[in-house]
Amino acid sequence: MAQSPEAEPETPNLDFHGTTPYEDYVQADVLTHLQHPLSDDPGEMVFLVTTQVMELWFTVIVHEWTTASEALRRDDLPTALAALRRSGYELTSLNASWEPLAHLTPTQFNSYRSALGEGSGFQSAMYRRLEFLLGEKSASMLVPHRGAPRVHAELEKALEEPSLYDEVLAHLARKGHEIPGEVLHRDRTQRYAPHPAVERVWQRIYSDPGAHAEELRLGEALTEVAELVWRWRNDHLVATRRAMGSKTGTGGSAGVAWLEKRAGKNVFPELWTARSHV
Repeated sequence: MAQSPEAEPETPNLDFHGTTPYEDYVQADVLTHLQHPLSDDPGEMVFLVTTQVMELWFTVIVHEWTTASEALRRDDLPTALAALRRSGYELTSLNASWEPLAHLTPTQFNSYRSALGEGSGFQSAMYRRLEFLLGEKSASMLVPHRGAPRVHAELEKALEEPSLYDEVLAHLARKGHEIPGEVLHRDRTQRYAPHPAVERVWQRIYSDPGAHAEELRLGEALTEVAELVWRWRNDHLVATRRAMGSKTGTGGSAGVAWLEKRAGKNVFPELWTARSHV
């Protein structure tokens, strides 16, 4: 027999033995006590939390692209597309993380910049895994992590594994598309280089969407990811240019000049160049 509305509890359960189930699952107390500012400037707390939020988004996006890669290896396109679509929403949220930092004046940034010491975003191991999944491989990027064996081993594994785009091209080859052997069996530890034959494959897919509906959906999902990655890089560039001009980066990089070079690169390059021939 159903309870009457009057018999329903008016408040949730508030009495727990030990920590709450929410805390046990989310570990919020851990997350909210990871901030240890090194200066007296209140803006440093904003910088720390925003950077940590970015690291969490990197973790989720790496998970999604790994899921998509594994699904493509099984030719399970629905699962791969679902993961890619989720990563698009997550990239949008990641990109929005720049907003608290995007309007820093040089004086505001300088007030706590010394606290970073030689710390720099390019030293982020999770971001490096994200880049490796995009095909932006570089063995030199493992060097900063030699002092952390577990992290170094994870990055070394990611360096040697196929990228997300490698799995996409292998999937297309199994579907009967003419992906050259030198692309399918390339050295996975090297940065992906565009190939004219791959461009022609995407050109054929986009020129005849009725015959290649599934491949077209995959291409558009990847294009969305690529565009959002491009926006991330450009937002990083603009925020850095606004905060520190052309000064050397905190980690010794060329700062804005290095970011400009990165922002000029397209992810999944043939998906962009093929459009000129459709």
